[in-house]
Amino acid sequence: MNTTFDEPRLATTADLQTILNLIKEAAGWLHTMGTDQWSRPWPSRRERDDRIRDSVAAKATWILWDGATAVATITAHRDGHERLWTPEELLQPAVYLHRIVVSREYAGRRIGARLIDWATNRAALKYGARQTRIDVWATNEALHKYYEAIGFEFVRRADYPGYPSNALFQRPVETRGWPGRDASDV
Repeated sequence: MNTTFDEPRLATTADLQTILNLIKEAAGWLHTMGTDQWSRPWPSRRERDDRIRDSVAAKATWILWDGATAVATITAHRDGHERLWTPEELLQPAVYLHRIVVSREYAGRRIGARLIDWATNRAALKYGARQTRIDVWATNEALHKYYEAIGFEFVRRADYPGYPSNALFQRPVETRGWPGRDASDV
């Protein structure tokens, strides 16, 4: 199986089902890990799917492929959610990451971390992002530890009642190239 990949490709509306399939696979695995993350779409399937569709239309969602097999997906926005991040934080150039999902077939290869680095590099080069930020499922402590292990710091819990991903993490931008490419090529 391939351990090096071309860089991620921008998702199109034709990829929506592929993204949903990656999420469904991850949700099933998460259930076996004893977490309630993605046990049901938030706040509803239609609204979740609309957010994904909107991110694809905004050219903010990417898919990493191994030939014809979807390996992972990531969504990277320039603007953060005003219910999660403070006005001061929102003024800082940052990349806000969402729905980082790696197929279980490719788990354990640091693909998620590499995608985060890749999205961070793009944002730093395209608009001067200085922070990488992510809102994480509040009850998934293992995921919190994962983000801390790859250099993120816990910021706080957002005051957003009912929102399940209110654990906020960030790390300063350190440009790293996609494996096999220089950061300036991203």
